[in-house]
Amino acid sequence: MPKPKDQDEAGIWNFREVPRDIIVKAKIEAAVQNKSVKALLMDLVESHWQDLDKKGLLPKTK
Repeated sequence: MPKPKDQDEAGIWNFREVPRDIIVKAKIEAAVQNKSVKALLMDLVESHWQDLDKKGLLPKTK
């Protein structure tokens, strides 16, 4: 059975040419926080969006 296509479906991002020092720092910070790098990045993005939303810089979503 094919998966339904909706906004809740996860996507895939691949990043290329990320400087090695950023990769190392992200891995270290994730390990210190006992998280995966993915979870660390998602938390950072969500926090940034919350800050932008408080400042009224993000459009309202449905």
